[in-house]
Amino acid sequence: MKVREPIYAVLALLGLVGTWHYNLQYLAQQGASFDLYKFLRFGFVNPAAASMTIDLTVAFIAFAIWVVPEARRVGMRGGWLYPLLGFFVAFSFAFPLFLCLRERHLRLHVVSAGGS
Repeated sequence: MKVREPIYAVLALLGLVGTWHYNLQYLAQQGASFDLYKFLRFGFVNPAAASMTIDLTVAFIAFAIWVVPEARRVGMRGGWLYPLLGFFVAFSFAFPLFLCLRERHLRLHVVSAGGS
């Protein structure tokens, strides 16, 4: 096993727990009326937040464009799932999860091809 695979797994877990810790706090403050526009607007409350929001948005768009053909190229199924996870769960979860599963797929593919 390559050392990157478990590192990506830990990063995916951190991305999931870290973002949802704050997402759940936000949802508790807002009550039952989740407003996506308001949520996104909070990403621009000051220049630092706006910088991080734009940084994350551009990186996510590049990931969403890249990940489906990359998954197809290496023979992974369900490449379309990662942009959905990035949008609905967290990009910081979806990207390292994809990298972890890609490493695993490549490791298993190379082992089985080498053993033939």
